[in-house]
Amino acid sequence: MMFGQRLACLFFLMFMFMNCTQASTHYNFVVKEAPYTRLCSTKNILTINGKFPGPTIRVHKGDTIYVRVHNKGNHNITIHWHGVKQPRNPWSDGPEYITQCPIQPGETFNQKIIFSNEEGTLWWHAHSDWLRATVHGAIEIFPKKGTTFPFPKPHKQIPIILGEWWKKDILQVLEEFVVSGGQPNVSDAFTINGQPGDFYNCSKPGTFKLVVEQNKRYLLRIINAAMNEILFFSIAQHNLTVVGIDGSYTKPLTTNFITISPGQTIDALLQTAMSPPNRNNRQYYMAARAYSTGVNVTFDNTTTTAILQYKILNDTVNDDVACRLTGQPLFPYYDLPYYNDTNSALNFVTSLRSLANQDHPINVPIEINKHIFSTISINTFPCPNGYNVNDTCQGPNGTRLAASMNNISFVFPNKIDVLEAYYFHINGIVRANFPIFPPLLFNFTGDFLPLALQTPMNGTRVRVLEYGSNVELVFQGTNLVAGIDHPMHLHGFSFYVVGYGLGNFDPKRDELGYNLVDPPLQNTVMVPKNGWATIRFAATNPVWFMHCHLERHLTWGMDTVFIVKNGKYKQAQLLPPPPDMPPC
Repeated sequence: MMFGQRLACLFFLMFMFMNCTQASTHYNFVVKEAPYTRLCSTKNILTINGKFPGPTIRVHKGDTIYVRVHNKGNHNITIHWHGVKQPRNPWSDGPEYITQCPIQPGETFNQKIIFSNEEGTLWWHAHSDWLRATVHGAIEIFPKKGTTFPFPKPHKQIPIILGEWWKKDILQVLEEFVVSGGQPNVSDAFTINGQPGDFYNCSKPGTFKLVVEQNKRYLLRIINAAMNEILFFSIAQHNLTVVGIDGSYTKPLTTNFITISPGQTIDALLQTAMSPPNRNNRQYYMAARAYSTGVNVTFDNTTTTAILQYKILNDTVNDDVACRLTGQPLFPYYDLPYYNDTNSALNFVTSLRSLANQDHPINVPIEINKHIFSTISINTFPCPNGYNVNDTCQGPNGTRLAASMNNISFVFPNKIDVLEAYYFHINGIVRANFPIFPPLLFNFTGDFLPLALQTPMNGTRVRVLEYGSNVELVFQGTNLVAGIDHPMHLHGFSFYVVGYGLGNFDPKRDELGYNLVDPPLQNTVMVPKNGWATIRFAATNPVWFMHCHLERHLTWGMDTVFIVKNGKYKQAQLLPPPPDMPPC
């Protein structure tokens, strides 16, 4: 063995020894194909340990865990720990060609996952191509040992994972979408915990059922793992009390529905009745369907369901037998908003407030020293060579669809990742000039906009921030090509959502309405169609991806990267890479 190889092995053993000497939990993730049958047909899907959805990770606030990811599949893959801030440790964050190169078939990557102040529900998912459609699972973060929930302890805690299912192989869906230059094929079904539910063909026997007892409190850990749709969710004749979002507690908010964007997680308490609300029926549908407002934007208009079943008291037999059900489950006809109900969607998201008490304080940046104003737009590129070859320009008027932030459509590197290029001072991979203001000012939300505004510039542009900067970022939606809501996600940070609005942002008017007292702390914010949202955060974490969590918009280029310089002290500096980083 060569000296360099011996040295690498020594470093690896030292790394594993240090890991094992700390109080920690180890998980083994095996990426592999597995056959699953949905909607009357069977296909192989990529899974973790053969499970769909994947295994649930359970930790306490402040824990560190180690996940050994071994790729036995046929495709490159990365795993992202969505909402986990990973202080100083972007090496294990997961986005392909941003903070790591993919784990190739047959290879292994040992990921160190550092939890800090997150508490509640987060999730993990693949972050390469569109593999997260089936490679995802819940992360349950319990209060630090010796403490408890800021609400009465629930009788049980249940993950509710909302997803999408295609009959086709998901990579075929992606390939056809990219080649076409148009919109992707919509999913064939939505799912709840991997099952489409009663309203789809061949699906009723597998419908997820949650058996509950009377007069009990249940904590639903709701995750939107859908690829391309914001969702409404409701339970017939039952209210939900929202107590957390994106791994942070909120003031209790009682509601008959929720609006949840792709990437978001919501903790909601379900209080069951002293007796079932309808004496003649002990079954109630949980239902989810799309919220979609874009003109000429295709979407899945179906509805997924699961069943809430009341158990008969004093039964000693198993849950399935004990239900003794009568009649068809009741549907939340009057509670589940219609697909284009913008008022309901906005009323929900703008009603969220941080808990902001002595045990769970907040720290909203007040003195802002870095202002960023970014448009988020759907765009088009002209058809290459001016004509439609092999039907590859299916965007409006024979163009190819794209997306941008501040008129920059992000281009992923493919030979080395952004983090490695930054750490090792490798030039030519990125340009550190992502604009902090749009290059052109216009009526962003106007109905009739010049076609010349639709074409962005390509580039791997990033924004460098000084350590400790207090950042205010205004996302401004535009009506270019098609105005639509955008769930914007920032890796490595939680941010305070201090304001929302419709139309063009006006600092003189809109800053007066900012909530600086108890704004919700989130990692994903729904920017309303033809509107704006303002977030604030302190830049104290090194290299992190920001993107729209609608997968088609990420693919089109609605992305950028924040690079935060090292601070003065060791605890404010980027950790060195682990010894087994996947090679490019």
